Amino acid sequence: MTSIKDVAFAAGVSVATVSRVLNDHPAVRPDTRTRVLSAVTDLGYRPNAVARSLRTHQTRTLGLVISDVLNPFFTELARAVEDAARGRGYSVVIGNADEHAALQEHHVRTLLERRIDGLLVSPTDGGTSMIRDAVAAETPMVFVDRWIPGLDVPVVHADGRPAVHDLVAHLHSLGHRRLAIIGGPSETTTGNERVEAFREALESHGLPLPRRYIGEGDFQTESGRRATAAFLDLAEPPDAVFATDNLMALGAMDELRRRGLRVPQDMALAAFDDIPWFLHTDPPITAIAQPTAELGHRAVGALIDLVEGRTASSVTLTARLVTRRSCGESEGSRS
Repeated sequence: MTSIKDVAFAAGVSVATVSRVLNDHPAVRPDTRTRVLSAVTDLGYRPNAVARSLRTHQTRTLGLVISDVLNPFFTELARAVEDAARGRGYSVVIGNADEHAALQEHHVRTLLERRIDGLLVSPTDGGTSMIRDAVAAETPMVFVDRWIPGLDVPVVHADGRPAVHDLVAHLHSLGHRRLAIIGGPSETTTGNERVEAFREALESHGLPLPRRYIGEGDFQTESGRRATAAFLDLAEPPDAVFATDNLMALGAMDELRRRGLRVPQDMALAAFDDIPWFLHTDPPITAIAQPTAELGHRAVGALIDLVEGRTASSVTLTARLVTRRSCGESEGSRS
């Protein structure tokens, strides 16, 4: 797909100049405008989403594209974003990508065409063309939870590595030695980061992470069930499984119960992204909790700074381990 950079190259101008032409800025020479518009036509570039975006009139509206509205983490995040934005006099329009890059592309384009003032995104992949074009056009944008490496966009996220190390130490202290992980999509930063943190933590305890103990998930319930089924079918199944999001943890628990197995007696289970439900499962699930509400509030603050012409920096918060009873802890264990 043709990008704004392609148009700039063909017309022999900067990306900023192309953006000014598409936004009908008066400070563009007629001959330059003609070259840019000719390049747009020749290359078949569709400028509407970026051209109508954020440089003319403020609408006091922010866009939020989240990865999966059914995931309780993102539901809570969206609520926090709405609350924070409303407190600053802004409304929020939400798009649910459902962990699909094509839907993410659709929502980003649609939100920009609706002339939102700024955009919050939790990317589903390494960066669709619409996101890259919007960044090139200097659209006010902030990544939240996930990010796209190489793009100059502020990121608000929680560092989960220390908490993953705490989890592995906790499992090790309970006597677990065969530890497996259900990872997220490799196209996402969180999917990669959590697997690598788990691998590093195992190495610090002298434990291996065999390929057969790495389940491929997609942050959806069914993938947690499939990965757990594959673990259980091994000649030597793991004695503990770490699901790198809450929905995959619920899928893992479903598969264990379907086979008549018990948590934690037959297999320990822990999750990334704590949710209120985990207090009410049997047993309550040990999980890594992110400061979700603060993530939403800080992301909105950073985005409004950009919208209103101020600078914004990335923010890194800290996740923490919450121990309950799904890994073999004693009754009443919680920290």
